[in-house]
Amino acid sequence: MTDKASNSLLAKLGNQLHKNKLVKAGEILLLFIFTYTFIKLIMPLAGDNPLLIQAVVWTANILMLIYVWIGLKLRGESWKDFGLVFGSISLRSAVKVTLLSLLVFVLAIAGFIIGSVIMANITGIPEGANMSGYDYLKGNIWMLIITLAGVYIVSSFGEEVIYRGFLINRISQIGNDSKKATIIAVILSSIIFGLIHYAWGPMGIVQTGFMGLALGISYIKLKKRLWILVLAHAYMDTILMAQLYMASN
Repeated sequence: MTDKASNSLLAKLGNQLHKNKLVKAGEILLLFIFTYTFIKLIMPLAGDNPLLIQAVVWTANILMLIYVWIGLKLRGESWKDFGLVFGSISLRSAVKVTLLSLLVFVLAIAGFIIGSVIMANITGIPEGANMSGYDYLKGNIWMLIITLAGVYIVSSFGEEVIYRGFLINRISQIGNDSKKATIIAVILSSIIFGLIHYAWGPMGIVQTGFMGLALGISYIKLKKRLWILVLAHAYMDTILMAQLYMASN
């Protein structure tokens, strides 16, 4: 295939991603089908090694980010369309972003707690999420540092791009960005966000689902300023990892 023909095909695909609702829905489904297939095929190679299992999950998230980036390029868009603006920032703006991120952090924690209460009332057993996959962190400061570095990229940044920036925008666009479509997008993104934490058990799915709902609502109310959510997510990840590190003490 010649470069001209290839460029023409990519342009047509980009146009379909803009206009065709079925193609838009297919883009979302293909992302999760691809990710699910990748994890199913590669995960057995990790065996019971928690580090290798974590590496597979991180790799899957990075591949998802690449997929999302390709979708943006095909549309002629950029990360800015998801609310990610790169560049210098004034001290006043930095303070404002930090304060807003702390507010979102509190709201997300509240959502997490609500999920815990709901599950406790349904099951009658106030059990915590299954976090045994992070046992390698206990008492190991170097693994904590390495894990935090990876988590900030893959979880704090990656999950906000995928489950807020990508999902909410793409699902909303299928409904022509109407108010109803946006509400549905926020709800569906939070459900999917909860389900991808299936390894944490039923409690973890519900907890993260409600946390995702709080983050999704914040994303819309803050006019899609995604960096605020990335920071809030980073605070939660830091606290979680630190707790797991100190669990053996």
